[in-house]
Amino acid sequence: MTEVSSLTGRLLVATPVLADPNFDRAVVLLLDHDEEGSLGVVLNRPTPVGVGDILEGWAELTGEPGVVFQGGPVSLDSALGVAVIPGGANGEEAPLGWRRVHGAIGLVDLEAPPELLAPAVGSLRIFAGYAGWGPGQLEEELAEGAWYVVESEPGDVSSPEPERLWREVLRRQRSELAMVATYPDDPSLN
Repeated sequence: MTEVSSLTGRLLVATPVLADPNFDRAVVLLLDHDEEGSLGVVLNRPTPVGVGDILEGWAELTGEPGVVFQGGPVSLDSALGVAVIPGGANGEEAPLGWRRVHGAIGLVDLEAPPELLAPAVGSLRIFAGYAGWGPGQLEEELAEGAWYVVESEPGDVSSPEPERLWREVLRRQRSELAMVATYPDDPSLN
């Protein structure tokens, strides 16, 4: 797969017809997408578990809500950290413990001491699990119309109101997708 066709760093926004309950109105940030498959995290699934309950040292760096997010249905017992580093998109040297994914968005090495990243982090989210697709699987779902693919913004990672993210991301699109944001939760009630 060529660099141009990679969807790394973009958002997958679930279409209203996507039937999988794991991804109902989900907004997924793709962290990796190549010929071997795809990996992302669901940005709008907060859990009731506080970050301090499982990764005490990282709790101070997470924004509101300071909870762990369910990143997807795969490996729920593993944690991923995604951080925005202001200026990280400008080619500055990446701080230790952070690997650029796209622009100012990158993955955090949760084994590193939090104080290494503390001065550089603009926002941080911790995810339990991830969303994964095997080779060609995501492309099939895209062809079936299960997902809209849109550009991400650094603020998507740390939205203070994650339950509104699906509508907000759609509403900011400059196309007919903006109208999809008004799609009712239950069309049968119309």
